[in-house]
Amino acid sequence: MNDMAKNLILWLVIAAVLLAVFQNFNPQTAQDTLTYSEFVKEIQSDRVREVSVDGLIIVGTRHDNSRFETVRPQIADDRLMDDLLNHNVTVKGQKPEQPSLWQQLLVASFPILLIIVVFMFFMRQMQGGAGGKGGPMSFGKSKARLLGEDQIKTTFADVAGVDEAKEEVQELVEYLRDPSKFQRLGGKIPRGVLMAGPPGTGKTLLAKAIAGEAKVPFFSISGSDFVEMFVGVGASRVRDMFDQAKKQAPCIIFIDEIDAVGRHRGGGHGGGHDEREQTLNQLLVEMDGFEGNEGIIVIAATNRPDVLDKALLRPGRFDRQVFVGLPDIRGREQILKVHMRKVPIDEKTKPSIIARGTPGFSGADLANLVNEAALFAARSNKRLVTMEEFEKARDKIMMGAERKSMVMGEKEKQNTAYHEAGHAIVGRLVPEHDPVHKVTIIPRGRALGVTQFLPEDDKYSLSKRALESQVCTLFGGRIAEAMTLGEDGVTTGAQNDIERATSLARNMVTKWGLSEKLGPLHYGEDETGMPGVSGAPNYSAATSQAIDEEVRKIIDECYAKARSLLEENRDILEAMKDALMEYETIDAEQVDDLMKRKKVRPPRDWHDDDFSGHIKDEEVKDKPADNGKKGNPIGGPAEHH
Repeated sequence: MNDMAKNLILWLVIAAVLLAVFQNFNPQTAQDTLTYSEFVKEIQSDRVREVSVDGLIIVGTRHDNSRFETVRPQIADDRLMDDLLNHNVTVKGQKPEQPSLWQQLLVASFPILLIIVVFMFFMRQMQGGAGGKGGPMSFGKSKARLLGEDQIKTTFADVAGVDEAKEEVQELVEYLRDPSKFQRLGGKIPRGVLMAGPPGTGKTLLAKAIAGEAKVPFFSISGSDFVEMFVGVGASRVRDMFDQAKKQAPCIIFIDEIDAVGRHRGGGHGGGHDEREQTLNQLLVEMDGFEGNEGIIVIAATNRPDVLDKALLRPGRFDRQVFVGLPDIRGREQILKVHMRKVPIDEKTKPSIIARGTPGFSGADLANLVNEAALFAARSNKRLVTMEEFEKARDKIMMGAERKSMVMGEKEKQNTAYHEAGHAIVGRLVPEHDPVHKVTIIPRGRALGVTQFLPEDDKYSLSKRALESQVCTLFGGRIAEAMTLGEDGVTTGAQNDIERATSLARNMVTKWGLSEKLGPLHYGEDETGMPGVSGAPNYSAATSQAIDEEVRKIIDECYAKARSLLEENRDILEAMKDALMEYETIDAEQVDDLMKRKKVRPPRDWHDDDFSGHIKDEEVKDKPADNGKKGNPIGGPAEHH
């Protein structure tokens, strides 16, 4: 029962007591009600035996023992008493009712009792109720949630795709189970472990698995829980959290999103008295200050390790930094198998094939993929989730949901088909480009059409040739519009393509040293020492002009190359446009037919053919991580409002 329910019950009891004390119970027997005139006639007719007078109320009894009641008017009637006595009516008076001793005491003490009850109510609220948390007087108390040994069911078996990270933290579990194993040789377990990596890669899940395997108490708190509007509250909460942890040692303290409180000091507007800095200072002292915290291991998670204070990252505080990156193809397959346990899967569905078609997906993305596939199957009233649902789910995640309610005119639909065909053809002809997986003119997300490319293998670096091929492909849609609609008919649909192409070309010149004229130098901005704060360019105006010229040169060369390829294959452009107008969506196999100038085969029947696309079900090989590259969808003309 929570505090609100307890307080409600308390007030209901008080109200019931007051009602019982002050309610007037006057049991009455059945009797007639007479007017005063009728009452006087009854007396004069000698039918009344006795009356009882109580102020203006007169209750009487007749000779036949029937009772009646009347109300005397507020007019002086001096003859009433004479009439009563002359007709031998017995007159009785009512003794004023005296309250009992307990009633008098309760009425006299009620104001004091009410004040005491209100005082106790506010005291309970200030103390946070029965639990002692959540009230104004508990600001300095830690908000860390303690999970006991039996409450954590997560183990390393529930964590997949991060084998290297699991190996890094495995010895933490061994230390918590058997500290003497390490202490015999003078070894000390790391006091803190910082897990960094992209969002959704399983940092929090890995921390819970450590506690679940070690069977030790687990304190969980977010970095934002330390900071309040009152100065000093965060530091007080840090002290209280470590005091609680010392009583439960050995234990684990997990701080999620530690960048909320562990940012570089000196950047706040409050100077040295900034609340975040005071909290961070207390955290630094507790982790490695004058007093040690033996048996307490601090695990923190963040996806922005670059903004953390250097004093927080030094050995003695966070001795070990574990990078939890995006899973490779083998890791994605393992993660899919974990999530597929909870879903009825068709026997033809192969996690290895799905893993090859989801480069750059994090663990959270893959969990979402399985869930979306299950939802698609449920909408179709299927008993099992097949590859068709996984294909639909992947398209929805990578390209956006289909906007079937959006109706495009025939002219705009044809223009979109030309645009997407231009992307697909150039992408197939340039070297070192990811293969075309799907081309569609069905509006998805904010795009009127999408050309999707999927890499055959996980990649983490790109050559100059591959980057130039990407720039060529990005301009393929705009060039196809210019060839079919004329230069004056080019639409605004290539806005995103132009932005991406320009950004690639500028990075090639200024960051990656891929310009022969400017050489392998980094042309950036002066370091300010503050993350996220840009400084002035560290190069001259002449160099800036040279950079612009080199960027323009790359763009012009790629644009000319893409135009040449489309002009040489104008017949394929027209054929692909016709196929898109007929089917709206074509896959890799249909694109292959068009590129070979063959008749386009009909769309794949999911019920007769296993899903493969351009992805072959080969033996899974160890490959490096893909550096976060989640396919390469290129949108068509954007929707403008």
